[in-house]
Amino acid sequence: MLKLIKYVVEQFAEKKDEIVYDVQEKEEVIEVTVYLADEDMGKVIGKQGKIAKALRTLVKAATPKESKKYVIEIKEKA
Repeated sequence: MLKLIKYVVEQFAEKKDEIVYDVQEKEEVIEVTVYLADEDMGKVIGKQGKIAKALRTLVKAATPKESKKYVIEIKEKA
């Protein structure tokens, strides 16, 4: 599933070498935090969050019912 997230994010980001993925696995959830350069935030999130919402929908649809749910957060790299 991380491959799918990386693929979609890298299609929109210009500074691909600055993207950092932080994956934390908890009891019933896998949290994926994507840290982006300031210039890429708007491109990956999209107008009114449409790209981010579509990414979350894709991941939800591709996740098998029995497996853990994925939570995706997009943050600015500090």
